[in-house]
Amino acid sequence: MTEKLTGAQVLIRSLEQAQAEVVFGIPGGAILPAYDPLMDSSKLRHILVRHEQAAGHAASGYAWASGRVGVCMATSGPGATNLVTPLADAHMDSIPVVAITGQVPSPAIGTDAFQEADIRGITFPITKHNYLVTDPHEIPRAVAEAFYIASTGRPGPVLVDISKDALQAETTWWWPTEIKLRGYRPHRSASDQAVADAVELILSAKKPVLYVGGGIIKASATNELLEMANLTGIPVVTTLMARGAVPDSHPSHLGMPGMHGTVAAVGALQQSDLLIALGARFDDRVTGKLSTFAPNAKVIHLDIDPAEIGKNRAADVALVGDAKQTISRLNAEFSKQLKNGRTIDQAAWWQSLNRLRDTYPLGYDDPHDGSLSPQYVIQRLGELAGPDAIYTAGVGQHQMWAAQFIKYERPNTWLNSGGLGTMGYAVPAAMGAKVAKPNNPVWAIDGDGCFQMTNQELATCTINEIPIKVAVINNNSLGMVRQWQTLFYNERYSQTDLHSHSFPDFVKLAEAYGAYGLRCDSAEQVDGTIEKAMAMDDAPVVIDFMVHQDAMVWPMVAAGTSNSDIKVARDMAPVWDRED
Repeated sequence: MTEKLTGAQVLIRSLEQAQAEVVFGIPGGAILPAYDPLMDSSKLRHILVRHEQAAGHAASGYAWASGRVGVCMATSGPGATNLVTPLADAHMDSIPVVAITGQVPSPAIGTDAFQEADIRGITFPITKHNYLVTDPHEIPRAVAEAFYIASTGRPGPVLVDISKDALQAETTWWWPTEIKLRGYRPHRSASDQAVADAVELILSAKKPVLYVGGGIIKASATNELLEMANLTGIPVVTTLMARGAVPDSHPSHLGMPGMHGTVAAVGALQQSDLLIALGARFDDRVTGKLSTFAPNAKVIHLDIDPAEIGKNRAADVALVGDAKQTISRLNAEFSKQLKNGRTIDQAAWWQSLNRLRDTYPLGYDDPHDGSLSPQYVIQRLGELAGPDAIYTAGVGQHQMWAAQFIKYERPNTWLNSGGLGTMGYAVPAAMGAKVAKPNNPVWAIDGDGCFQMTNQELATCTINEIPIKVAVINNNSLGMVRQWQTLFYNERYSQTDLHSHSFPDFVKLAEAYGAYGLRCDSAEQVDGTIEKAMAMDDAPVVIDFMVHQDAMVWPMVAAGTSNSDIKVARDMAPVWDRED
């Protein structure tokens, strides 16, 4: 006898069949039918968040830390629209997330029914694909395809919107044995000729740079990249999304390029005669004024997404394919050429880069008034928590300092909102990462502005025994906006003072949520406070670091200007103007 199930039961079984482990979500009217069979599932863990936005970011953090597909679930209307920001975030940063949303009954679609929103139309530009399912029999196919699309090729978010009547109606269980999507070609391989041409360009270059983006981490290609760096001796820069793709301790690593990158990394790109762009998209925060970026460089561009090739910068050699496979082929071809007596002479190039690295190391000045330096806090946190910890950050000064002053030795240990720049990302992403990696310490490095957007998820962490640790870099303001007001708006601080040194009391707030609350306001207390937090593993911990308000992120390339205009301090000329 054929087994009859409701669409809701089919949905839960489909998620199990797709190997989902955890669902972050909140029930509501349209999705409510799915929450009843969820109680009977022995394979799915549901974590009840306090806001749908947090469900999306938690799914993203889970996906990034684990390499699996993250899953979030919400009801129709406002529940679904609260997922828009995390879906856009996952889309920009290529994170595999599947969002399940309830929809009003199919006869009511288009009537402006209670809690109706065209979430498929709304999210069309910010998802890799999305579905509206009104037939319960189609639920397994939609879920199977959603997981396949989200996790193959260039990863990204997929939304499956299911009408309430489809969840309530009965159907027969089935599961697709194979997935064939017309026009979708996630598995691509660069041609042999393109690989050979790329190696020829590398061998003829005098000033090559490995420009590494987040696609290398998404492709699990970090071992192949490390082999390439060792084999070629070419300088490496890792973007904000690629921190940890090459260990910071590696002698060829020059640091992070871009708006707040190291002088050596920015200078290497600007002066290069060959950019070997690996899983990078020539983002404006890396290139600065695009027309002036690396003006003398030829480009080898490797990406799984053909739409990225030539989008911002024309490629002399295009390698459209999986990064892990393609870099392995490049290494094999390069090794063959070395055996044939070919070499690269980079002595003069490295001499120039080492001079930049030695002359302009990352650093900071301690505040003149004796207050706590935020850079010192983050540097010591990284040194004490170590390379096995996972770090998340929202967006702003704390994000940049965390990218600069923590040493990343492993991939998937640095999670941040790089493309969309989403305030409030850090705490829920840390929650998702901790669920994925319960044996790793997980630190959310947050600003006092970002923290006040999603700190309600401390309750979720307490109740579900997810002991994340939160370092609030509390500078009493919206720090990055204040920095721009200092530099470009004549110190007119319009609406950036949060009064966070006075209220709310973050220690009491943490305790109200069942977490530990600690405060630190001097350099002498930093190590002891961090060590105390590290010893607390039975509940979340929040440290309120009361730091200097006017600390700034340097180096800096102002938005819209050339990377050649990089400055290392407010009142100093651009670096290249001071070169001998």
